[in-house]
Formats: sequence, structure tokens, C-alpha cells
Amino acid sequence: MESLLDNAPHILVVDDDQRIRDLLARYLYENGFRVSTAVDAASARASMRGLAFDVVILDISMPGESGLDLARDLKSISNIPICMLTARAEAEDRILGLEAGVDDYVAKPFEPRELLLRLQNILKRGKEPSGPRDEITMGDFTFHVARGELKRGEESIKLTERERDLLRQFAQRPGTPIARHELAADESTGTERAIDVQINRLRRKIESDPANPVYLQTVRGKGYILYTD
Repeated sequence: MESLLDNAPHILVVDDDQRIRDLLARYLYENGFRVSTAVDAASARASMRGLAFDVVILDISMPGESGLDLARDLKSISNIPICMLTARAEAEDRILGLEAGVDDYVAKPFEPRELLLRLQNILKRGKEPSGPRDEITMGDFTFHVARGELKRGEESIKLTERERDLLRQFAQRPGTPIARHELAADESTGTERAIDVQINRLRRKIESDPANPVYLQTVRGKGYILYTD
């Protein structure tokens, strides 16, 4: 289920319990969020290919890959906020969740209003301003902003001037969607149609699988987003 509020935060609910998925989707939609749902880790990964989410609500116990394993993997490649939602309330399980990198933890049964407040706090923390960065890293790649230099380990990766300018724009706002018209506003990066071509070329340089990007993703209706480590 997904709402039509294009500018609202987009939440991905991952839970094998259809009743929980439907309850959360309806409640969060009514409170101004866009919501997508997934029944397990595999369908969650499919949803995240080519789309960016603001927060993932993740059940710990699911068939196949567990929520903990999915959380560890997501946190190893991005800084997407994760709220763990689970029937396991023991301290050890909460610690395992925090060690996996989750941002918050809510035990079932839960009060929807409490979960809503926790999501709002997670989103508020994500909007806290941070200072400019001299470098950004994306897996094995490092981009030095001032020098406009992209490296994979010690190997220098050749960039065109337009690719360099795009990376500088993304480096100023990592983890934040940037519209095509904003990326094209700089004369050096060209038209909006040209932006799509340049993004695809840049993905071939920084993504192991450009068709399923991990770092430089498309945000439907918003433009592009660059996730950094």
C-alpha cells in the first residue's frame, strides 16, 4: 500500500504478519506518511531497488532471512534509519538489534501512537544539520570534494567535468533527494534529460551492479539520492 502524498516521508514496513502490515499501512497513511509494505527480506530488497525510503520498520522474526540479518546488511551499505518491531522483548534481543545498527526498537504488542512518535524522532534526527564534508565514501570509492577526485583504493577513476560536478552536488546533500531540475540548474551539468544519461554513466563507475544501484538511487517523483557510508 502506498499513499499519493509525494512530499511525505516514505516508510517501508517489513513484516510477515499481514494484519500488522495492514494496520501500520493504514495508520501511518492516515498520519501523513507514504507507506509501502513487504512480506519478507526478499520482497523488501525488491522494493528498495531503484526507490529510496526514509525509514524502514522491520520485524525481527520472518521466514527466510531474519530481520536482524537484513538490518546488518542494510546498515553495511547505507545509513537508512531502521526501527525494529518485534514480539521479542528480552534485553538480549534488544541488544542484538542495537548491535545490528537499528535506530530504535519497539516490542509487540505496541501502541501505534508510540510508534508514530518514535518515527517522528528518527526523522527529526535525520534532518539535523551537519557540516560540509571534505570527502565522501561509497563502499570502495572515495570522492574528494575540493579536488574533484574519485578513487577506488589507490586507483584514480577518471571523471568527466559533468560527473565531477554532479558528485559535488550530491556531496553537499548526502542522503537527501535532489530533483533533476536542481541538478540541471548548474550550466555545467546540462538539461534534465542529459542528467539521466550522466547519472547512468556515473553509476557504471561507482556501482558494482548499475542496474540495481546501492548508492546512487532514483527517488520516484523526486529525482536522485546519493547514499554515503
